[in-house]
Amino acid sequence: MAADVTQRTFLGHPIGLFFLFFTEMWERFSYYGMRAILVLYLVQQNTGDNPGLGWANGEALALYGWYTMFVYVASIPGGIIADRYLGQKKTVLWGGILLVIGHSILAIEAPWAFYTGLIFIVLGVGGLKPNISTMVGGLYGHKDTRRDMGFYIFYMGINLGAALSSIAVGYVGQRIGWHYGFGMAGIGMALGLITYMAGQKYLAGVGDIVKKEAGDDKPEVNLFGDIFKHTNSIIGTSIVAVLGVIVWMTIGWDYGLLVLALSLAVGVAIVIYNDGNEIEKDRIKVMYLSFIIIIVFWGSFEQAGGLMNIYANEKTDLVFAGFNVPASWFQSVNAIFILVFATIVGSFWAWWRNRGRESSSIFKMAIGVIIMGWGFLFMSVASMQVKYDEAGEIIHRSAMYWLVLAYLFHTIGELCASPVALSFITKLAPARWMAFMMGAYFAVTGLGNKVAGSLGELSESVGEFAIFTGIAIFCTIIGLLVITIIKPLKRLAHGAEEVELKPQKAAVGE
Repeated sequence: MAADVTQRTFLGHPIGLFFLFFTEMWERFSYYGMRAILVLYLVQQNTGDNPGLGWANGEALALYGWYTMFVYVASIPGGIIADRYLGQKKTVLWGGILLVIGHSILAIEAPWAFYTGLIFIVLGVGGLKPNISTMVGGLYGHKDTRRDMGFYIFYMGINLGAALSSIAVGYVGQRIGWHYGFGMAGIGMALGLITYMAGQKYLAGVGDIVKKEAGDDKPEVNLFGDIFKHTNSIIGTSIVAVLGVIVWMTIGWDYGLLVLALSLAVGVAIVIYNDGNEIEKDRIKVMYLSFIIIIVFWGSFEQAGGLMNIYANEKTDLVFAGFNVPASWFQSVNAIFILVFATIVGSFWAWWRNRGRESSSIFKMAIGVIIMGWGFLFMSVASMQVKYDEAGEIIHRSAMYWLVLAYLFHTIGELCASPVALSFITKLAPARWMAFMMGAYFAVTGLGNKVAGSLGELSESVGEFAIFTGIAIFCTIIGLLVITIIKPLKRLAHGAEEVELKPQKAAVGE
């Protein structure tokens, strides 16, 4: 009977998709709500009716970079736990529980609660985020034409939560109390957890541990131990480890430790590559290259929660028709644009593909990086409008519409790149490493977040104009370079993106 339930559809897609949609919507409500006020809380003076921590901008951006990096890097152990021990379904459940605990602790007004809450959120996102995305892919057959659109629908759930939270949590945090805002985010996550548990019967057989096939006597892979059994993994790990020591001695222990940790990640990545057959190895190469694109994309895009958030608060004229717009509300602009344009962009790419034009995932990701990068040109113009007096005080701020235009281009770029990248991983990754690969995707997203925080810190010395313009130029160059090697990359994918054209049932509740 459970199998029959899982086959039912709504709007042409498995009903389970919509339970995952609402679970992720509330999880993103909690995460983006907290993110919308985190940096603003850190830089707010520690006096007044709604005091913050009174940190300098550079210190706040540094913490933002480290925190958002760890949130996504935790997806690697989250993926390993799912692949090896609990399965994706149970790991998502435990991730949700940890998130409820973390956001609830943040609502407590005490220094210990702030850092403890962040740690629980890091662990919770690491368990939930990669595995719920992998479960979306598990709802569809390997070559099901509905898969990409399913991820677009799922992606709209992410951004519905982000849009609502930036407005609601942002207002409560800035105007009523920061910790009330953090607590509101926790309530959202609790609703997400309840939704997920209610939809279990529609997810039967999805997100379970992949069992070895009968007759498969291939030995189990020891992810860390096997690093030292193969020449390529030893060399790769050693090169990055030496680089980590150099960084430790020349730049600082924190970045050195990060690179040393990355040396193990490189070793594990090579171990997984060695575990594949010839076709799987080629596909893994393409995925690893796509990870570079992802770092570039999120290292640029995630200025939104850090540098652009502070810029909106300090250097943007926020008065509209006599109303002082909370800076945190701009965190909802991207999400609102996604809700408006997601179907349009998805339909455009379907139309583009039907005309026989290039529509591979890598191509879309490259185009997305370019368009997103161009959005920063509006911020370059905005930064040129800010004027200071002789004492260094701001006497003229830039208009709000520059931020809105920047977020519009960021949104179009994101819709070309991000949901497609999620679908791409589920097409190319070997089934036995599916959750790990999705975890790796979110881990490199985390590295992108760290790059974003570092660029935000750099703006303190070189200025916003240099950062915004440099991002626009660099993203354009990277996108164009990827487009020039599309054909060999598609050959390495071995037809993983080819689809089966067959009729799909579309009756609601079927």
